[in-house]
Amino acid sequence: MQKLLSTFLVTILLLLACAPMAAYAQEAKPETSAAEAPAAEPAKPDPTGANIGTAADIVGYAANGPTKEDLAAMSEKEPLAAKVAEAAGKNKISINFTWTLICGFLVMFMQLGFALAETGFTRAKNAAHTMTMNFMVYGIGMLGYWICGYALQMGGAGPFATLGGGGTMDTEFAISLFGKDFGIFGLKGFMLGGDAYDVAIFTMFLFQMVFMDTTVTIPTGAMAERWSFKSFVIYGFFMSMLIYPLYANWVWGGGWLAMLGKNFGLGHGTVDFAGSSVVHMTGGVAALAGAMVLGPRMGKYGPDGKVNALPGHHIPMAIAGCLILAFGWFGFNAGSTLAGSDLRIGVVATNTMLASAAGSVTAMFYMWIFYGKPDASMSANGLLAALVAITAPCAFVTAGSAVLIGAIAGVLLCVSVFFVDRTLKVDDPVGAISVHGVNGAWGLLAVGIFADGTYGDAFNTVDGTVKGLLYGDSGQFLAQCMGVATNFVFVFVAFFVFFKVLNVFIKNRVTPEIEREGLDAAEVGVVAYPDFSLNKTHR
Repeated sequence: MQKLLSTFLVTILLLLACAPMAAYAQEAKPETSAAEAPAAEPAKPDPTGANIGTAADIVGYAANGPTKEDLAAMSEKEPLAAKVAEAAGKNKISINFTWTLICGFLVMFMQLGFALAETGFTRAKNAAHTMTMNFMVYGIGMLGYWICGYALQMGGAGPFATLGGGGTMDTEFAISLFGKDFGIFGLKGFMLGGDAYDVAIFTMFLFQMVFMDTTVTIPTGAMAERWSFKSFVIYGFFMSMLIYPLYANWVWGGGWLAMLGKNFGLGHGTVDFAGSSVVHMTGGVAALAGAMVLGPRMGKYGPDGKVNALPGHHIPMAIAGCLILAFGWFGFNAGSTLAGSDLRIGVVATNTMLASAAGSVTAMFYMWIFYGKPDASMSANGLLAALVAITAPCAFVTAGSAVLIGAIAGVLLCVSVFFVDRTLKVDDPVGAISVHGVNGAWGLLAVGIFADGTYGDAFNTVDGTVKGLLYGDSGQFLAQCMGVATNFVFVFVAFFVFFKVLNVFIKNRVTPEIEREGLDAAEVGVVAYPDFSLNKTHR
């Protein structure tokens, strides 16, 4: 435990040392001369929201409406019209704030869905351990993200237009190659201090944090039933403070993948509306690396390589968890507009629902046709796989495309589970690698194929709407492929090395005796089902 605490404290101190870089980078930022352009007023934080939401926030107003001088003249000549315009702008931003926060609360509720699904799909003797990992991910992930993860991800992404503020998140560390800037990570917003004390920045933190926590949760299922709790804790901080924020910055924080369109004409750059790759593929690839390093559970594979089933102890619990996840997913996808005033939310939510239905049905029929029974666990995972797949393209595709994307995801889930289990010989108790990793990649590619050009104007600062291969933009598909390849290489290498190095200091895996007896009492101090502890049939 002393080694664990010392390692954690050293990590915190090293990452907090990055905070002064933000001030240095801002001071070193080149100034625009007066001859080139009029000096702009520096952005100021607004911790009360008193100055957020103005006439300039009315739809289309900032681009096509009056200048500041016109506003001043309107206030003098038509004070009532000016007040109405101000109220309309304030109301629009207030709606967006409320929508974003409520959707963030829905995504937070998904934590319960993950906990129930993963615990139900694992064995009774490890139920308390699996549930505790899913519970503590929330606190560990949030604190790590607060310390530096949010800053690395979103420190250069401001202002947040739909929330009317956040302009102080304006510093991105970038490198220059081929005459182009490649954003790597943000440098503002550490610990939500200083000029990050702003209502829009805090609201964005809450919404982005619950997405990050979803990512951190995913490997707890693939690595369940043999992962030591000490290793899990260190992993939680490493993911939330460093690996997730970096890839998320590249796609969502204005980083280099997002700028592939602006810099190289590849569509709108890598487009991931709600996180098929940023959230799910990142978690799935990390799960693959971790499960490979840990090795399979005892008894999973026989001496001759035969695959032995180790069934979960509570399928009703697991299916209930999947349905809770499906409910929270409406906040996940539709909430990613960050705007209740964006009426595309109706399309996003309906596409999400249709895809999930298709995925559960195709997974059911696949198992029924090829294995003789409509497997309940595969049907439930098919629903989740389709939700993962539709997460990136949900805002950009038609209903028919959403159903097709979900249907493919359901079949892909079944094929992938057996491939991972039987060919790769990677033990994944809940199918997280296939649900999140494989279908996260499929979802990102689906944008580059099915985006129909009706939505996404100016997405990633590129004029025009988002179009895929079927609608004439091969560049968009290439940008999506680059996003998938980057995610797999970066996340897999980072976590494979991380778990190998960590194992030198803190063992990733519990002892055979603890694994055989069950991780509950030994690792978290409580037994989920004490009345069953002496009944081997329940183990």
